[in-house]
Amino acid sequence: MDWLFLFETFVSLVSAIPLTLELAATSIVLGAMLALAIALCRLSGIAPLEWFARSYVFVFRGTPLLVQIFLIYYGLGQFPAVRHSIFWPFLRDAYWCAVLALTMNTAAYASEIVRGGLLSVPFGQIEAARACGMPRLMQFRRIVLPLAMRQALPGYSNEMIAMVKATSLASIITLMEVTGVAARIISESYRAIEVFIVAGTIYLTINFLLTRLVHLIEYWLSPHLRQPVPHHLAVPAASALEGDAR
Repeated sequence: MDWLFLFETFVSLVSAIPLTLELAATSIVLGAMLALAIALCRLSGIAPLEWFARSYVFVFRGTPLLVQIFLIYYGLGQFPAVRHSIFWPFLRDAYWCAVLALTMNTAAYASEIVRGGLLSVPFGQIEAARACGMPRLMQFRRIVLPLAMRQALPGYSNEMIAMVKATSLASIITLMEVTGVAARIISESYRAIEVFIVAGTIYLTINFLLTRLVHLIEYWLSPHLRQPVPHHLAVPAASALEGDAR
């Protein structure tokens, strides 16, 4: 094992981490908003919206992400209407094509997770909000959405990890993120094992930190699951506070 080569490879790949994180973060945030809209369409009870949501999920979950990236990056430019539209400055850029493909793909998967979270909200909570006179929008913002987020977060964390790994496919449309830089180093050195070991370690570290962050958010959103302070620790603390007040 050539440790000097591994270190040089690590330094080269670290420079591509910001692009990988930017792709993942942008697609996750935009995908979450789109997923919420699709889930609401699915639960709206309005036939055209429900049909659209079902069709969207079926198409984007049933086709490979690689094919979707190719269709967006290479396919949309084949239509004159697209080349002369206001969207062409974005669609001719590989970065935005990758973001669009990743966003639309993750939204299809995440919408089902969000829909499950919305359906898991106890109806008694909604009835209590109605009894208090809350408007429907306030019910959704203050009751339904927070509870649904807490229920959907464990499942949605898997989708976020999948998106971090899916950014590796952006290298096929000339984006030099971690996998793209790794492929370039391999083409120059012909040392695939060492390069991919370093690249895999980087992805593993990113996903480990992401899981820890999600765990902290889940802990913050679930105060009822936190361990209560032991009585023998709570009493001295209360006594100390009382002494300070005096």
